[in-house]
Amino acid sequence: MSAIDAVVFDVGRVLVQWDMRSLFAKLIDDPERLDWFCSTVVTEEWHFRHDAGCDLAEMVAERKAQFPGHDDLLDAYATRFLETIPGNVPGSHEIVRELARRHVPLFAITNFASSFWQEFRATEPLFDLFGDIVVSGDEKLVKPDPHIFNLAASRFGHEPAAMLFIDDNAANIASARALGWQVHHFQSAEALRADLESRQLLG
Repeated sequence: MSAIDAVVFDVGRVLVQWDMRSLFAKLIDDPERLDWFCSTVVTEEWHFRHDAGCDLAEMVAERKAQFPGHDDLLDAYATRFLETIPGNVPGSHEIVRELARRHVPLFAITNFASSFWQEFRATEPLFDLFGDIVVSGDEKLVKPDPHIFNLAASRFGHEPAAMLFIDDNAANIASARALGWQVHHFQSAEALRADLESRQLLG
């Protein structure tokens, strides 16, 4: 393992929990209908289009036309997105703070819709510790597209081989690795801590 000059985090499911059902379970009492809605109407694949920069109003209007009778639920997706983030990933914020105390440069690359990110970012002071954050919805680029990693490397000012990229998504990890980044496929804060200690970034 080469020396690490900077650590680059994903956000969703690495630093914060994310689950669409956290919102819609409050609005749909019937478990079967909840399963159907989250697997057919407001799916992660559909949401990914918003992460990529598609217009929210257009997406919601299109979905309302496709699935009549669900307007209130689709409006909730647009206006209550923070409720899909039920809390922090246990242990991850502590790792970020420890790295910051050790003066390790911190960055992030996140697939996150621009408007939703602005709303969420205002609630989370942890990101004050990050030197820069590349947000897919702002850039109209999404992981695992290599272009978002190249953009991030140019913005962050470190060579890919000198940065450790942490993500829970295997495709994102594979894309970064192919571009020369050092990588950690996130499974838990405990496993991440062990990796960082082995790299002498924590200890």
